[in-house]
Amino acid sequence: MNPEELDAYETDLELSLYREYRDVVRLYRYVVETERRFYLCNEVEVTPHDGDDLWFELRLEDAWVWDMFRPARFLKQVRVLTFRDVNVEEMIHDDAEVADFLDE
Repeated sequence: MNPEELDAYETDLELSLYREYRDVVRLYRYVVETERRFYLCNEVEVTPHDGDDLWFELRLEDAWVWDMFRPARFLKQVRVLTFRDVNVEEMIHDDAEVADFLDE
């Protein structure tokens, strides 16, 4: 496979992942970002642990992970341990928009 074909393949994967994200984002309540991954989920629990260093334990339920090389992106439960920053945001969806989406 030459470099141009590889670039085209990765571009197609990224576009497919973006389309999937666009289709599922309205089904989730939270956006969670770590240094390694981006998740959508409906339940999130962040537990800080303070010892010699501060670290965080995250537990996510009913999650979707942004990873173009992962064949299964829908996850029942996720546990993440990190020493880095964690960003959790609650999304606001228009209920009518979600109802319309589910009726499609």
